Amino acid sequence: MTINRRELLGYSAAALGVAAVGLPQIAKAAAGELTIAYNVNLPSWDPTTGPSAVNPTIQGLYQSVFDQFIPQKPDLSFAPGLLTEWGWNDDRTKITMTVREGVTWHDGSPFTAEDVVWSLQRAGDEKTGNPIQFVWKNVNNFKIDGNKITGDVVQFDPVYFKWMSFLTGYIMPKAYYEKVGAEGFEKAPIGTGPYMVEKFERNAFLRLKANPNYWGGKPAFENVTIKFVADAASRVAEIESGSSQVTLEIPYEEYDRLIAKDGLAGSCKNVSDIGMIFFNDIEAMLDKNVRQAAVMSIDKKLLVDRLLRGYGQPIDTLETPEYTAYDASIKVEHNPEKAKELLAASGYSPEKPVKFTIQTTKGFKPKDYEMIQAIVGMWRKVGIEATIEVYEIAKHYELRAADKLAPAAFYNWGNAIGDPTTSTGFAMYGPSPHSVWDSQDLIDMINPLWGEKDEAKRIAGWKAVDKYIAEQAYVLPLMQYAQPIVHAKSVNVVQHVSGALLPALMTPA
Repeated sequence: MTINRRELLGYSAAALGVAAVGLPQIAKAAAGELTIAYNVNLPSWDPTTGPSAVNPTIQGLYQSVFDQFIPQKPDLSFAPGLLTEWGWNDDRTKITMTVREGVTWHDGSPFTAEDVVWSLQRAGDEKTGNPIQFVWKNVNNFKIDGNKITGDVVQFDPVYFKWMSFLTGYIMPKAYYEKVGAEGFEKAPIGTGPYMVEKFERNAFLRLKANPNYWGGKPAFENVTIKFVADAASRVAEIESGSSQVTLEIPYEEYDRLIAKDGLAGSCKNVSDIGMIFFNDIEAMLDKNVRQAAVMSIDKKLLVDRLLRGYGQPIDTLETPEYTAYDASIKVEHNPEKAKELLAASGYSPEKPVKFTIQTTKGFKPKDYEMIQAIVGMWRKVGIEATIEVYEIAKHYELRAADKLAPAAFYNWGNAIGDPTTSTGFAMYGPSPHSVWDSQDLIDMINPLWGEKDEAKRIAGWKAVDKYIAEQAYVLPLMQYAQPIVHAKSVNVVQHVSGALLPALMTPA
């Protein structure tokens, strides 16, 4: 792993042999070579510990090398993977799992049920630093019988198996990790996934090689180079010059321009990320009239049509149509005149506006800052004067965890498993470190749902919570994002609704 960026460029030029725009994509695809311009760096190779483990934007990189306990298909449905069967006993006091046989790690050693148990125990041990330890600790006392595993439920969590497809839900190599340690694993990570790590230079690139023994079938591209290109304009240049065959998360106007060019195509489908504005229960947000006015004065369709060029979908709850608890009947009207009446009832008007701060990122998501500017303009017309404060996404995490967000704060929330606990639940449950709305009424509504064993009753309960939140205007959901992907026509790309860009789903056209 000693090749540097300069050598990478030299390698690419040698592999292409030509510089003409349009030719490289075809040449590389035919040779089994694929280059992707990715939008983020990879800070760490352990997908189960530290802040990288809960960073949704790098899960596609992890899923190229490691397998999750239970994989998700591109439509987010669950499928057999390294676990071929899983479930609860009748009274939800035990779990059972069946482990796939005949699988090997990248170093050729056999994958076993011991790897599964060790990974679950390690994830549930708070000393290892798994950010989702509060889920994994709910089952222990595992027993192995051949490729069958049983475990005792300490505290029933209806989403336990769904988390096996979500953040930190990866199976790690017990014997290898114990042999090389955390530092050795960072230098030479192995998994059971479709690709093996060949070369890696932090902040520069990742070179993957197809796993010839992958249990799901060898990937179509023998070699994949992933360039870490954080700047969107540079990613546009990568795909337009032919230096990369695939890229993602570029401005929508650039997406429309590029897919109209010869040799390029694209996909821009709704994914499981939503744009939202947290309300913190401080200052003006303690006034229900202010919250409701802030919500109903925003024309979400106009934002999607004008700023996002029609990509994405306005939403009124924290659930999207793909989520289990989505309720299409929950609607919040766009009514600026009624917003004025509500504000007037609290003594506010355009001449005497209510004032608060709204925080936002700038460039983290397409048009995030511009969207907040437009929202502030809509608010101003009804009697709300909001001051924009720009912060980095890392600062948002810090402030949210400390419950110190401004009265209003923009964020994007991902929920690839589509369960209400990981959308409404963690975002709106006061004791959660992810939430900043702490009212007791909502806590009392949500409390019984965490361990509800009747699935129909559980989902109905979350729908009732969503309806109540919309009525009380405790949060401001804006839209479901569409993820733009541009690729050479020489490459077929299957878009995953989770937003993970997976080389294993790409094939030569």
